[in-house]
Amino acid sequence: MQSTSLDLARLAAMDTAEAARLLKGVRDATLNGRRSQVGPRADINESWQRMLRGGMDPDRDHRAGLLPPEEIERRRLASPLREVLPVLRDGLVSIAEAAQHIMVVADTEGRMLWREGKATVLRKGDSHGFVLGADWSEGLVGTNGIGTPLISRRPVQVHSAEHFVSTHHTWTCAGAPVTDPRDGKLIGVVDISGPLSTMHPATLSLVTSVARLAEAELRNRHFAALDRLRSVASPLLARLTGRALAVDVNGWPAAVTGMPPTGRLSLPKSVVGGRLWLPSLGMCTVEPLPGGWLIRVDERSSAAPPGRVVLDLSRPRQPSVTVAGAAGSWAQELSPRHAELLYMLALHRDGRTAAQLAQALFEDPTRTVTVRAEMSRLRRHLAQVLAHRPYRFVDEVEVELVQPDDPADLLPQSRAPAVVSARRPPD
Repeated sequence: MQSTSLDLARLAAMDTAEAARLLKGVRDATLNGRRSQVGPRADINESWQRMLRGGMDPDRDHRAGLLPPEEIERRRLASPLREVLPVLRDGLVSIAEAAQHIMVVADTEGRMLWREGKATVLRKGDSHGFVLGADWSEGLVGTNGIGTPLISRRPVQVHSAEHFVSTHHTWTCAGAPVTDPRDGKLIGVVDISGPLSTMHPATLSLVTSVARLAEAELRNRHFAALDRLRSVASPLLARLTGRALAVDVNGWPAAVTGMPPTGRLSLPKSVVGGRLWLPSLGMCTVEPLPGGWLIRVDERSSAAPPGRVVLDLSRPRQPSVTVAGAAGSWAQELSPRHAELLYMLALHRDGRTAAQLAQALFEDPTRTVTVRAEMSRLRRHLAQVLAHRPYRFVDEVEVELVQPDDPADLLPQSRAPAVVSARRPPD
């Protein structure tokens, strides 16, 4: 018997009590390992399986201590989400209030930093733990509209018994992750939640659209900052000979001289003025500028190429690569896609063609255009350690692959068939 997955439109068309009973039946069957005609939606099932592997009790309310007010304020001031609160409020608060929902903004740990809505709904939220400083990470409270999008990096709507923990079954929520376009990092999640009867299938689309507007606002601010940096750097670059460029603190170029325009330059986590080896440029001299750095390429440098690469996948959602050699070392966090590609190349030192990588990542050897585009971006950052035809780590470099202790934690966001297969424990 093959199960059919539920969809939000079908749930919304049902009577509230009927939908809740159906979802409870689906949940009970899944948790007890029984087959049923109706199965959970894909995002919900993935979350439930994470909870089951972690041994979470589905019938126990899980809560952690609240952050103290001073820590909430510290996190608010440090969060890039603070810059786009007006966008989130304009797009969601009035609609959330009309629908008897609460708008919630949380950081990357699932800690609630802001919440807004009508007082009557806020009081209902209090009983569910929807209070400032609360921890709504998926690993603590189960499947929910704050923690689950942070794990999946996708918008998720969670309705009634789709919440893994039974105490949340009278609640409905929809959340979307927010990514900072300046460095590609996840910075938090925006969610609207409310009583069960307020569920609507369009809620997820609304939240997703507003999250994208917030990202667009950050992008516009970034362009304005680059313009300011360009006005400072251009007169300096005009007086220089050789290759040089001005980049902001995230490595985005504002102006270049003596070389073709370049994409984003990968910089170490902490940059100080002086001599610095960069994988894509070699030895450079770095000087501070207002809002960024002036980087001059040392054309006379004969520093030896790097001899060691460490691909660290031991932290489930923070993959990184470190390149080291006689000239020093350099480390960079990786996007999920780039981590997948480097993982494949670390496993196969003889190299992989674009078709072989497409098969491993998408189970479709024809998707070579996507693979080549991503490998081109990677090779801009790792020019001295990556070769092509086929794609591979150069023979001269030693490659160390650091994997998590639990195979299930290997690139948990990846749906690549080769990665999914590697996560399964041996028989």
